Amino acid sequence: MVDDLTSSSLPAFVSRQVLEARRFFLNLDPHGTSAVEVVCGGVERLHTDYLIDRRTFPYRAIELVAEGEGLVTINGKEHSLSAGSMFAYGPGVSHTIRNQGDVGMRKYYLDFVGTAAVDLLGQAGMFSETGEHVPIAVGRLHEVAELFDMLIRDASEGGPHGSELCVSLTRLLFLKIQQLRLSAGSVRPKAYATYERIRNLIDENYLELQTAQDVAEACELTPVYLSRLFGRFSDCGVYQYLLRRKMNYAAGLLMNEGMLVKEVAEKMEFPDPFQFSRSFKRVYGVPPTRLVNQVR
Repeated sequence: MVDDLTSSSLPAFVSRQVLEARRFFLNLDPHGTSAVEVVCGGVERLHTDYLIDRRTFPYRAIELVAEGEGLVTINGKEHSLSAGSMFAYGPGVSHTIRNQGDVGMRKYYLDFVGTAAVDLLGQAGMFSETGEHVPIAVGRLHEVAELFDMLIRDASEGGPHGSELCVSLTRLLFLKIQQLRLSAGSVRPKAYATYERIRNLIDENYLELQTAQDVAEACELTPVYLSRLFGRFSDCGVYQYLLRRKMNYAAGLLMNEGMLVKEVAEKMEFPDPFQFSRSFKRVYGVPPTRLVNQVR
């Protein structure tokens, strides 16, 4: 199930110091006898004065900072947090998480149990051979965040395969962390943080943005610099990324909501259905009518 912030039935360990959140809860009383069992997870936008201070935690947990800055103290050792930081904690691990700055962090989290939990954390570099929980940093933050988003979506939709999908996505998430983990001492360029900020802005406002110029103005950057950032850190240009987000939303309207092509074109403020279909084909390789017919 998914919670809302007005719910009074949230578990005690879930923080109320948030501005907004998307969360799911699969099983708060897991057996722990399977290799991996997903308990709950989500993404939260924190208050600027957010502070969590725990002496222990009932499950294994990993967190990913997507935006903002903060501090985490794990078993008495303090570490700085910024976009791309990841850390873990669990039973018997004291930890304090604090927001820093005038903007609240946005962070993902996943709670899980299982006989393979410690091995997964160790392979990802968040649990050392001496038994210490070690924060790490990942590159290409958006790829890790996308897997968290998939977990939230599939867990929220439920169904007979929901738990199994979440376990598979959890294993995939840890593989992705291994792939993108930065080596000790690596410094993420400031330009990458700017790139992530732009992607997040597009992700949150893609329905209102129409052109790359709109994105540049919203970010208070020049189109030329915007193009350079996406050329350096992305596999596509800024307009192509914006169009992907729009067409992903459009595909959902067509296939899940049963809307007609002309209705979607109008809703998304395209001049006419032809231009919408042409844009859709640029992303998916087929016109929207053919995709809908194939799915149905």
